[in-house]
Amino acid sequence: MTDKKAGIDSAQTQVLIVGGGPVGMGLAIDLGQRGIRCTVVERYATPQPIPKGQNLTQRTMEHFHFWGAEPALRAARTIPPEYGIGGLTAHGTLLGDYHYDWLQRDLVRPYYFQSNERLPQYATEAVLRRRAAELPSVQTLYGWKADTVTSSADGVEVQISEREGSGRRTLRADYLVGCDGSRSTVREQAGITQTLSDHDRLMALVVFRSRQLHELLARYPGKSYYNVLQPELNGYWKFFGRVDLGETWFFHAPVPPGTTRDNFDFARYLHEAVGAEFDVAFEHIGFWDLRFAIADRYRAGRVFIAGDAAHSHPPYGGYGVNTGFEDARNLGWKLAAALQGWGGDALLDSYDRERRPVFASTASDFIARSIEVDRAFLHAHDPARDRAAFEKAWRARSEGAVGEVQSFEPHYEGSPVVAGTQGPGGSAVGRHSFDARPGHHLAPAALTSGGNVYDRLGPGFTLLAMGADPDRVARFVEAARSLSLPLTVIEASREGECARYAAGLVLVRPDQFVAWTDANDVDAVPPAQILRVASGRV
Repeated sequence: MTDKKAGIDSAQTQVLIVGGGPVGMGLAIDLGQRGIRCTVVERYATPQPIPKGQNLTQRTMEHFHFWGAEPALRAARTIPPEYGIGGLTAHGTLLGDYHYDWLQRDLVRPYYFQSNERLPQYATEAVLRRRAAELPSVQTLYGWKADTVTSSADGVEVQISEREGSGRRTLRADYLVGCDGSRSTVREQAGITQTLSDHDRLMALVVFRSRQLHELLARYPGKSYYNVLQPELNGYWKFFGRVDLGETWFFHAPVPPGTTRDNFDFARYLHEAVGAEFDVAFEHIGFWDLRFAIADRYRAGRVFIAGDAAHSHPPYGGYGVNTGFEDARNLGWKLAAALQGWGGDALLDSYDRERRPVFASTASDFIARSIEVDRAFLHAHDPARDRAAFEKAWRARSEGAVGEVQSFEPHYEGSPVVAGTQGPGGSAVGRHSFDARPGHHLAPAALTSGGNVYDRLGPGFTLLAMGADPDRVARFVEAARSLSLPLTVIEASREGECARYAAGLVLVRPDQFVAWTDANDVDAVPPAQILRVASGRV
């Protein structure tokens, strides 16, 4: 079974992507919009109807904006906009006495160009597939799987076969990206090892329908996902999420070893988490092992990995698919730069240097830490033992939930392609700021002439010139021309919101991260040197 343009000469493909889930399709769109010929090989003809990966951050919605798919994605949401997509944490049961708002991403909305969104992953995948189909440089092969991977100094070769047929093909490309999940064939055959942290927990994922549960939880308007803390779970969660408004839900939680669909009372388990009985019609019951995994490198020559192939973790906090999308944005422009001749090999190496530390930090500083903090809290505090002490600690948790959202700010300080910073190259811990800081995401800013800076960012590098020396701006333009590097110049007044950048010149990368500013450039580094660093050509 094949799809769009399956008969074209695959040997002409520049980038081959194995895995057409959200990360693979996002990468294909990013490359396709840059004129890079790419082929996506995906096992399933249609998106699988399992409602995972629901929470999409403001940053992810910026990706969809630049991929030309943001309006379509918002139109595909399954929960009405007026209802809200917030979260709630409860102690004991959902209907108990103790709960607070959780994961309030709206708190950091001013630092991004788009609002966050929530919808099932299969709906997100459908939007991405439709957008990819509009790009002539993107070829899709649905219903095919990768069997063998061979890489050399000159390119890659992948043998593929029909998942439900006898077809066989050989695909060749300049580069290969494995977006094929936690059991990645590409990763294994490229010889990329993983570091695993096994929490030794069997988890269940349950999809069910219940109108009565919707009615029971009507007391929490505007909430779409619910996290239940129970002492016996030792810091792990029972987690409910709405798939639509009124009937369909998903639930994941730890279950005893050896649990199967038939030997466990899942209805009772749900009722215990909610604190009341309600009707349940099961649609899916599956299992997975709770663990953290990170590849020991994200690149092996001409082979790269992204998304779950590079890293995986429990679906706590909605970090997974958003981290994968950021992989795609980081890698897409770098592959395009290398293929178009204006990016050096060091730029490709920086993908690992930037993205791998960010995931390691996300896993340890946010997800694993939340399990440890919850475990310690549940061991130390019990309302039946000391209600006053419990309530004081519960209030402190509620206030701390605000800090978690504000401190999750992935950045690339210390990256070899970011000028003037020190650090490991990436971390998920930071602070949101309107200052333009090298290695950090650029905040939006309204222009006094109308519109927003984000409306005028170019597909390559962008130089924001806000009252800066015209001669230095001209030298940037000339240096970019001599390096054949795409550069858009935005002349703006250093007034209003643009004054928040605290710089006169800001060099912005194609993924909206800041590569350099003149705020601390006391040595007046030549523009050509700055651009060579940013494009990995030093």
